[in-house]
Amino acid sequence: MSRAFVKESDQVEPLPEIPLSEHPNRTTPAGLSRQQQRLRELRARAQDAALLDDQAAAQAVARELRWLEARIASAIVVAPAVQPRDRVAFGAVVDLVDENDQRSRYRIVGEDEADAEQGSVSWLSPLAQAVLGARVGDEVTWRRPAGDLRLEIVGIRYD
Repeated sequence: MSRAFVKESDQVEPLPEIPLSEHPNRTTPAGLSRQQQRLRELRARAQDAALLDDQAAAQAVARELRWLEARIASAIVVAPAVQPRDRVAFGAVVDLVDENDQRSRYRIVGEDEADAEQGSVSWLSPLAQAVLGARVGDEVTWRRPAGDLRLEIVGIRYD
């Protein structure tokens, strides 16, 4: 069809690209696997005939595909087996007790894997930065907008 017969209102504005982090793309093996699965799902969806008729949806899928492909290509997989067992490093599950005797558990993961509600925090987060390198028995300070909080490392493990 000639562009002369396409209404301007039928044109879909291009979506801005999803920003890529400037930090190294560290990820756990499980995190990379989830991204690869999502990529397979998106590729299948991109071939869906119904999606081809919906320009906005097609653009959104194509944009996410480009972002995922870039993230997977730049992934630095950090295997838990090579991490030090006696201190907190990437991929660690860390058990903490705060100064109010409240216990918590967090896993240090890549940016794309972080989900605080599930107890997974990015290795770049203030909490992760406070505990990285610490050993069981060490006390660290978590610098938070709500105020500093003293934490004691009471357990470290790697799944």
